[in-house]
Amino acid sequence: MFSLDGYKAVSATGGVVRRQDRGVLAVSGADRAAWLQGLLTNDVENLNEGERRYAAYLTPQGRMISDMNVIAQGSRLLLDVPASLAASLRDRLDGLIFSEDVQVTDESATLGVWTVIRNDRLDDVIGETLPAEFTALPAVSFDTFEVIRIERGVPRFLADMDEDTIPLEAGIEDRAISFTKGCYVGQEVIVRVTTRGGGRIAKKLVRWVADPSAEIVPLRDAKITSFFDPSTSAMPVPGKMAMPCAPARACRSAPTVTR
Repeated sequence: MFSLDGYKAVSATGGVVRRQDRGVLAVSGADRAAWLQGLLTNDVENLNEGERRYAAYLTPQGRMISDMNVIAQGSRLLLDVPASLAASLRDRLDGLIFSEDVQVTDESATLGVWTVIRNDRLDDVIGETLPAEFTALPAVSFDTFEVIRIERGVPRFLADMDEDTIPLEAGIEDRAISFTKGCYVGQEVIVRVTTRGGGRIAKKLVRWVADPSAEIVPLRDAKITSFFDPSTSAMPVPGKMAMPCAPARACRSAPTVTR
């Protein structure tokens, strides 16, 4: 349930939320980094201890199988993934191990994920318990976190993007894709769109902001037929927010709202 007090506390001091919607896979073995490097969109081969990097795992057609945070922890790389996909992702990744020294295990039962909310960033941390350095932060509910996440324009896989999405449509390329690393699954599509296509895409996830005086805002899955008054071309100002996936050309073909 959303808490206004929790929302205000996070705005003042930051906060933390337990992410029951996230699971954890562990990749171990001498070849773990090089093996993952050839699968994921971001550069994860040379992470320092404790370093985290956001990435996506794509189909050969460039569509998302999952997003994830990759965290270097000791002799393992931990993958923070959607909980509902953890088991199938483990099996899928395990099927891609041939002669490499790599093992993939599902550690969701023993390791938890928390998102630390700061003024300018959202950082996921993994552990058996919340690290001591964050225990003084106010804990907020998932519903309260969702409001903060949407206001900040951070998409969530299986909510704002799914298996039909390419990363460029979700606007996560700055965080999730390295354009200087070597090959990865789905790279050909990404490169084709960004170079030959000039970055043009058919639709793009955007923030939609209502005028503060609006008495009604769209419900989840509602269709929006216009973002602004065509008679005035007046753009909306900060207020109530949602994240529809709008056509990149305009928004007259009824994008869908996620709230």
